[in-house]
Amino acid sequence: MSGPNGLARAAIRFKPSAFIGTLVALLMTAAIVSACGIMLETGVRASVPPTRYEAAPVVVAADQQIRYTVGSGEDKSAEYVQVPDRARVDASLVRTVAAAPGVAAAVPDVTFPVQAPNRGEAALNAQGWGSTAFTGTELTGGAAPRTGDVVLGEGSAKIGDRIRLETPVGAREFRVSGLVQGAGVWFDTAEAVRLSGHPGKLDAIAVLPKPGVSAGELSGQVRQAVDGKAKVRTADTRGTLEDPLLGTAKETLIALGASFGGIATMVAVFTAAGTVALSVGLRRREFALLRAIGATPRQIRRTIATEALLVAPLAGALGCVPGVALAHWWFGQLKEKGAVPEAVELVVSPLPLSIAVATCLITALIAGWAAARRPAKIKPGEALADAAVERLRFGKIRTPLGIAALVGGIALTGVAASTSGEDAANTALGVVMCFMLAVALLGPLIARVCAGLFGLPLRAAGASASLAAANSRTNARRLASAMTPIVLAMAFSSVLIFLQTSTDRATEEQQRAGMKADHLVSAPGGLPLDATERAERVPGVTAAVGLVRTSVLVSSEMAGDTSWQSASVQGLQGDPAALAKVQDLDVRKGSMGALAPGKIALDQVVADRTGAKVGDRMQIRLPDGTPAEPEIVALYGRGLGFAEITLPAADLQGRVTSPYAQDLLVRGTPEAAGALAELGTVRDRAGYATAASLDRELNAWGNRVMAAILGGFAAVAAANTLVMTVLDRRRELGMLRLIGSTRRQVLGMIRWEALLVTGAGVVLGSAIALATLVPMMNGLTGQAPHVPPLVYGSFVAAIALLGLTATALPARAALRDHTG
Repeated sequence: MSGPNGLARAAIRFKPSAFIGTLVALLMTAAIVSACGIMLETGVRASVPPTRYEAAPVVVAADQQIRYTVGSGEDKSAEYVQVPDRARVDASLVRTVAAAPGVAAAVPDVTFPVQAPNRGEAALNAQGWGSTAFTGTELTGGAAPRTGDVVLGEGSAKIGDRIRLETPVGAREFRVSGLVQGAGVWFDTAEAVRLSGHPGKLDAIAVLPKPGVSAGELSGQVRQAVDGKAKVRTADTRGTLEDPLLGTAKETLIALGASFGGIATMVAVFTAAGTVALSVGLRRREFALLRAIGATPRQIRRTIATEALLVAPLAGALGCVPGVALAHWWFGQLKEKGAVPEAVELVVSPLPLSIAVATCLITALIAGWAAARRPAKIKPGEALADAAVERLRFGKIRTPLGIAALVGGIALTGVAASTSGEDAANTALGVVMCFMLAVALLGPLIARVCAGLFGLPLRAAGASASLAAANSRTNARRLASAMTPIVLAMAFSSVLIFLQTSTDRATEEQQRAGMKADHLVSAPGGLPLDATERAERVPGVTAAVGLVRTSVLVSSEMAGDTSWQSASVQGLQGDPAALAKVQDLDVRKGSMGALAPGKIALDQVVADRTGAKVGDRMQIRLPDGTPAEPEIVALYGRGLGFAEITLPAADLQGRVTSPYAQDLLVRGTPEAAGALAELGTVRDRAGYATAASLDRELNAWGNRVMAAILGGFAAVAAANTLVMTVLDRRRELGMLRLIGSTRRQVLGMIRWEALLVTGAGVVLGSAIALATLVPMMNGLTGQAPHVPPLVYGSFVAAIALLGLTATALPARAALRDHTG
């Protein structure tokens, strides 16, 4: 081992530029892998400690997930999706739970929003007085509520006052019987269940134990009593009932860590592998000399493996530091934007960090071994001759795999173009991955073609440009190593950013074309249940429709498997015939006037995705997970701007936590706005688009962050590769100076080479992005991608500046060393 170890240490000592480049590439790989791994582990292990149910060791509630099976045989797997609102448990289970041996009390629990008399206030949280048995809430004055009574927070009213509250079942007047600290509303427990709008249903059943009964014993007894009719929750799983956002947050974190993390890791590994291979390739003359003086193939391979063992673990360990910092920033931003509950903490364990270091080591070993195959096995007598001039060879493994990836990308482009909706989007992601794999595997061949095409105009641009074209053609592998990360940066950044700009533009266009209302009325706690009727009675109003916004799960089949996907919903309060006066949904088939309980209208994209048509019955899950099969009476084309499904609000009754309309669309005279202000805040037509765009802010931000991470990584990798190649050319640049080339001519040649590399990378990356975006946006919006010229121009300018800077600075340093 002393021979290979000595050679490896000497190489690192006397030729540090190649190893610094390898260290940087592997360090960034470790940062990406560790950050995504931390997000994934946090998503898997995320939990919220119970607050409301802290004193109730066992809680019985409905399953908040829809579970289904995909695949068959060995490929069979269980999948789940979170219900959009809240699944509830039958109230009849209270007696069953109370009869369990160790149960001291089974307390029915419901919480629901109640609107205060002041329309400018947010909704109050209402609950049954029985919940005070486990929440610890105590009266500061008065008595517990009976039927017709209410307990309020101190300062909001006086004992004995009469107060009118808007409940999910209508407006009621109550007598204030008592006061407590804090804010909220408490009713008699039985009355709270009636007022909640979910008759016969409870949010949960809080179970209190008899003295001496442990939480484990109690949960076992309760689980046996409910016999699978509900979920029995203990420990931190109780917290998931208090914060429904946790389920969505877990999905978001797992998606970031797994889906985006998988793509990011693949990009990082490919880029790092290319850098390691370049580092070995730049020293092919050294390996050829070693073979010529008697080094065995095994010694060459062991030398390269030893170099990997010296550099990769250090790079991996150093890379985990920025990786942890990136994960902390990323997670903090998600919390700040409300995508993750405040109680969830970032999990940083040794597992993702160890995986990151192992990934660096394996990448370095495999890439080094692959690059060393040729120098190690060549005959000693041919080694120096082989290393003297770069030869373009067709690899027996690499070339067929690259061609297969290219053919696969072309085939997937055709498939994506012939499908629609999320199927097109998912297929398009395969397109970009196949083309990127093809670029990585066929890099030298593609580089030589690009050098030939882009070099043609350079031949007429002077001596420096002509020399740059010739150099690029004869050093295709060097060109490919620098070009591949530029293609990565351009392709992925363009897909992520222009996906968002295209979706935003299509959404805004649909909203502008489809919004016919003159006034939009909204309120923080929702609008009164009779807001539509009251608006219709306002002088000057010709049409009014209230909209309850929520989501449902839609059944769709792919490859024989049934899955459930979320779809946005607007529930109509009022006459369906009036909808056309305030909203033009671009109806293509059927009639919106046919909407009635049990009937829905569907966006064309969702219909194409599910194969549904007018007259069919569609399998859906209502917001609380209840199955339904409404009849489709109309298909329309502006679901992206408004909602993917339109149905009567009556179908949502008892299936949503808040039955209040979020928006009231009104067609009427300007004078009507004054009277409508009694219902809530009145805005004009332009205000609707502004409010709706806020809902897309998180998605836009997420795409920008992912584009910055992937694009930034690839950009740094490209700069790193360019610096490595230029510093390795000291002898070549010095030779050019010795044969009479001026310093200006040499630097000009380097600049032209940089522009050729960046130009080829931009063109290839743009082509891959376009091949991905066209079918994706055709499926999602039915329109061509929207590419803002300034944004695209900034990408091109940034990459060109990067290429020029990363070559000019080391070239000047190399020429200065030669001059000295």
